[in-house]
Amino acid sequence: MIAPFEVRPLPALGGQRGTGYYRPGPPDGVSPGILYFNMAMLGTRPIPTLETLTLHEGIPGHHFQINLARENAKLPPLLGMPQGDGFTAFTEGWGLYSESLGRDLGMFVDPYQWFGHLDMEMLRAVRLVVDTGIHAKRWERQQAIDYMLANTSMAQHDVTVEIDRYIAAPGQACAYKMGELKLHALRDRAAKTLGAHYDIRDYHDQVLGTGALPLKVLEDKIDGWIAAGGGPAGSGF
Repeated sequence: MIAPFEVRPLPALGGQRGTGYYRPGPPDGVSPGILYFNMAMLGTRPIPTLETLTLHEGIPGHHFQINLARENAKLPPLLGMPQGDGFTAFTEGWGLYSESLGRDLGMFVDPYQWFGHLDMEMLRAVRLVVDTGIHAKRWERQQAIDYMLANTSMAQHDVTVEIDRYIAAPGQACAYKMGELKLHALRDRAAKTLGAHYDIRDYHDQVLGTGALPLKVLEDKIDGWIAAGGGPAGSGF
């Protein structure tokens, strides 16, 4: 069983909190996980990003990542924590990886939605630059804002909010992309090594089946699964 999924408007008091965010319900398998969307953003954030947002925050993104772990009674509480505290590369890496599955899932058939996905890909690349620029190259705040304004479609207010986020959370933007790249690399390794025994559904089960993990632990787990011949299995530990 996995909890149902709903999309609701962001409460008025949270009107300035980004484009949207996901919040799981109680881990009972019945209460819905909710994607709250910021309706106030409709005038500044392009509508074509909505499918990408849903993939990341909802299905198969954080809704699956969080609830499959929380509802798994075999996992210890630490591995079933809602956001996988401390493991941003895993949780947000899965969110970005989920965005890349859109076409495989029959989405992005509308060219505007595909444009929106590519627009978000540009943002992911630009924020790697500003994250490292701020914290490794000692960029000033305004320099980072100017760079993001020049290289994304985002409005001034949205860029300012993003840059302040990266200032407050060093390395967070990089962690997102490092996680996504690792998930793709492990998937490619499994497909190449297992050949006819590879099934992407089994790979996804292995990734999500033990909750949020450090990337090295995840890699060891997937390598062990590959060495055992792949296929549907238990935890992989």
